[in-house]
Amino acid sequence: MSVHIKHITPALYARFEGIQPDMEIDNVSIDSRSLQNNGGTLFFALTGQNRDGHQFIPALIEKGVQNFVVNHVPAGSEGKANFFIVPDTLKALQDFAIYYRQLYNFPVIAITGSNGKTIVKEWLNYLLSPDYNIIRSPKSYNSQVGVALSVIGINEHHDLGIFEAGISTVDEMEKLEPIIRPVIGILTHIGSAHDEGFENSAQKVSEKLKLFTHVKTLVLQNNAEVINLVPDGVHTFSWGYNDENAVVNIHRVAAAGGTQLTFSYRGSFDINIPFADDASVENAISCAMTMLSLDYSAETIAARMAGLYPVELRLQVKNGINDCTIIDDSFNADYQSLKIALDFLEQHKTHQEKTVILSDVFQSGFDTSVLYAKVAKLLAGHNISRVIGIGETISRELADFPNFYPYKDTKEFLANFKPSGFNDQTILVKGARSFRFDEIVVLLEEKTHETVLEINLNAVVHNLNFYKSRLKPETKIMVMVKAFGYGAGSYEIAKTLSHEKVDYLGVAFADEGIDLRNAGISTPIIVMNPENTAFESMIAYNLEPEIYSAKELRAFIALAQQKNLSNYPIHIKLDTGMHRLGFQENQLEELISLLRNNNFVEVRSIFSHLSASDSPQFRDFTLEQISKFEAWSTVLTEALTIKPIRHILNTSGIYHYPQSQYDMVRLGIGLYGVGNDATEQKFLQNVGTLKTVILQIKQVPAGDSVGYGRRYMARQLVSVATLPIGYADGIRRAWGNGKGYVTINGRKAPILGSICMDMLMVDVTGIDCKEGDTAVIFGEGPTVHEMAEVLETIPYEILTSISQRVKRVFYKE
Repeated sequence: MSVHIKHITPALYARFEGIQPDMEIDNVSIDSRSLQNNGGTLFFALTGQNRDGHQFIPALIEKGVQNFVVNHVPAGSEGKANFFIVPDTLKALQDFAIYYRQLYNFPVIAITGSNGKTIVKEWLNYLLSPDYNIIRSPKSYNSQVGVALSVIGINEHHDLGIFEAGISTVDEMEKLEPIIRPVIGILTHIGSAHDEGFENSAQKVSEKLKLFTHVKTLVLQNNAEVINLVPDGVHTFSWGYNDENAVVNIHRVAAAGGTQLTFSYRGSFDINIPFADDASVENAISCAMTMLSLDYSAETIAARMAGLYPVELRLQVKNGINDCTIIDDSFNADYQSLKIALDFLEQHKTHQEKTVILSDVFQSGFDTSVLYAKVAKLLAGHNISRVIGIGETISRELADFPNFYPYKDTKEFLANFKPSGFNDQTILVKGARSFRFDEIVVLLEEKTHETVLEINLNAVVHNLNFYKSRLKPETKIMVMVKAFGYGAGSYEIAKTLSHEKVDYLGVAFADEGIDLRNAGISTPIIVMNPENTAFESMIAYNLEPEIYSAKELRAFIALAQQKNLSNYPIHIKLDTGMHRLGFQENQLEELISLLRNNNFVEVRSIFSHLSASDSPQFRDFTLEQISKFEAWSTVLTEALTIKPIRHILNTSGIYHYPQSQYDMVRLGIGLYGVGNDATEQKFLQNVGTLKTVILQIKQVPAGDSVGYGRRYMARQLVSVATLPIGYADGIRRAWGNGKGYVTINGRKAPILGSICMDMLMVDVTGIDCKEGDTAVIFGEGPTVHEMAEVLETIPYEILTSISQRVKRVFYKE
């Protein structure tokens, strides 16, 4: 990208106020945290309910960024940079993308639908890349912002674009259509995703079809209700199973290792694909139909479709050997996704030393020398300590890069691999699929058993933003990461929250806070259950104690005096009805006397805890707690002449009592996707999915028993699968004996007999499965709510009971 700023003002319909009108920009940013921001960056200060990009402008100016799109110039920044002033910075970003798209004239394919957009995009990239230099959406960048950023990635060497677009409500797609300006459209499967944003299915389809207003060809499954909604003048290229009314009639049969599809179109031809599930088959058909619309021969289509592969869309964080952290992005290596992966590396690094294992970089649109110059600049800008290049091209082009270690192929690297060469570092493994970097990940990954708890970091951010949406913009937010992040893993959750700029983190004990500090977390941390013996450690690691008694306060003040501390932050807990910890009303005078004229500590916040905010029947009691908190905290602030942060709302309090949010709220279980009622739950996304694999399947005849104590007796021939997970992993024995189930290939498999320490057995009779297949212990189904109801407990207990021997894998779509 190279755009002179004289063209930006009219493109954005902006008013220019600046100091350097003769400049060019070479990249666009909306994230102040990215290390890719530099003097050539055009920064769009997006504003929303959860964040205002304008507040980061002074810091960006200090880092050298000189061009900003704003709706106002922040106080103190006048005359220090170039400002393009617009009413709406998101619309300005979209206007810039429209302008930028018009600079290039080549065919673009646009994809929308409820499911399968990203898969179809990635498969089309694979199928068409031998003939085109393709620009495509990185990962699943299909939102109002993501589409604009994707299109801005175009350069002069591209000759085909493939972009996906997603919407969640009305009037969104018409903003994306002129940004993409497609000539071929693909409508994938229409399902129930985002139904809540539309009056009905017809409205949702109509809104999605606005993307194709000006396309020459629209690929879609033949469906009269959908086709009747297609904009006038659009040529439809439809397909259907055994459907003579479709343009392309398809016959589907199961084949060894996948599916055979017979296409009837200008004759008849067969293709074989290595998938059997309905979703994959439909996505593959969308790809084949697109190739037909581009006049590919039947022979070429059949040859390339046979090579389709499962698409891995996730950046995963895993524990590695020798205290390393592994970021697994081992399925693609293009320039745009490298930029995303390096930002992700910076967010989730656990060590200052950073290693990147990188294959040859493909499909950038740049000439080879230009591409690797850009790659070198990215790596240098992210302060990468060591680069291991695998591939003949990268080995040649980055030969002069500092601390660069070349290998001609993956086989050579594996032959020379020494575990001792990887210690106490964060390692990004990023390679094109053909390089088989999954073999490298296997060597680097810490060896554990095959049960994993997958943590969806996208869902964590979604849930955080949901609760933020119920708050005033100025309300601070504290997030609880105690109990090993409610079982999810505190380090990575804390890193994600720090990246999202939460104001405080909360832990139960000092050692949890110390671990977070050692992992590089600098966000303020409150220790909710401090022990006097841990005070010195807390001070050493800049942890802030909750103070709940006069005895505890005296002990901390004495230590602060001994260490000659000044205004060390503390947090005063009031007991308004929970009766667990905290000062009661009759103790306020003693508290005031201890704090008055005391400069060793500073009351940073005053708070209390609601005991029944999730129970409508106790609403009066909760309001009484809030009333006591208001009165007692006012007594303290007026007596001490202070203005601390006040907070009383927990997760259910945020949802049910937002009028009492005071200066800060404390988010706990809701962050992890667990709401307190069905209404709240529908707004949340599942964060944790506990998975394992089938070790063995055997046939148990009628009359035989399964497991300890012969608690299950087979009444007929039963297929029994054994899974390597048990009560030592945190699955309670009470969940066995037919009460609980797991999900295998979308089907419920009841648990048979008693759950063992390390294993459990399930009934897979009638389920199409094999040894090595995945079994879901909890996640979307069964949910932790279901388990809690059967076990007569709460979701907290289930989540926090998962053993630390279960590997945590963190991922981001």
